[in-house]
Amino acid sequence: MMKTSASELERLQRKKKKNPDPGFTDYAQAQLRKYERLTKHIQPDMEAYQEQKLEMGADFYPGVNSLTHGGAGKVSKEALERMTQDLAKQVEKRSKFSRRRPHADNQDVDYINDRNMRFNRKAARYYDKYTAEIKQNLERGTAI
Repeated sequence: MMKTSASELERLQRKKKKNPDPGFTDYAQAQLRKYERLTKHIQPDMEAYQEQKLEMGADFYPGVNSLTHGGAGKVSKEALERMTQDLAKQVEKRSKFSRRRPHADNQDVDYINDRNMRFNRKAARYYDKYTAEIKQNLERGTAI
């Protein structure tokens, strides 16, 4: 790094991702990353927070002897709407990453299960140029 210029280093720093993907380590880390990604864009309603804080008084920060649990249990319509929109976005995003591959209707079915389908695809990649005429003859019924 001592031999590179400061402008070159700045350019490389700007090029780097701000939040690089470290890959999968364990489920706890994956859950934490998802939680941080989902909560990064949440903007709390500070006015409603202060209002609720004044309304509840000393019970806002419950102690050992506090009998209140979960507050008044009232949620504003706007907060519910925000939550439903966020959940709908999550469902939409999750549907794009489905692992189930759709079946192509325009392709001929020449397999009996998924494993055989993959084998046939690999065989076709290497041998189709040699067997194309034989396949056409079999389909027409003019094979010798």
